[in-house]
Amino acid sequence: MATSTSTRTDLEISWEAEQFRGRGVEPVSSPLTTHVLDTASGSPARSPCLRLSRLEVHGQQWMELGNSYTDPDGRCPGLLPPGHMKAGTYKLFFDTEGSWRKRGQESFYPYVEVVFTITNETHEVHVPLLLSPWSYTTYRGS
Repeated sequence: MATSTSTRTDLEISWEAEQFRGRGVEPVSSPLTTHVLDTASGSPARSPCLRLSRLEVHGQQWMELGNSYTDPDGRCPGLLPPGHMKAGTYKLFFDTEGSWRKRGQESFYPYVEVVFTITNETHEVHVPLLLSPWSYTTYRGS
């Protein structure tokens, strides 16, 4: 699709993900990755909607860089295209309530925001999220 990342709808992203699933097409590698694991069931957290934003120095406003869903393995490939990472403060927003609701599960946290700083744009950054309906934790992965 020729739609830009900043204006793509959740439906378009979901449709694109379905087109590549099971066809052996590798997604674009990304210098920024995440992996969401459901610690209550011991399995990948499937399909939580997430958004990536960067804090703009001028005006101190969050600029949305894109949104996506995790794949069946709980990963979100292609979160930030190669060459687009800059030093700065970033935020990953995870719609945890929507994800739990799809499974008929109540949750304590309606969303999780992970704010982190990238100081070297040449390094790869991995931000895992360990999640249950009642708790979450995150760390700088490798």
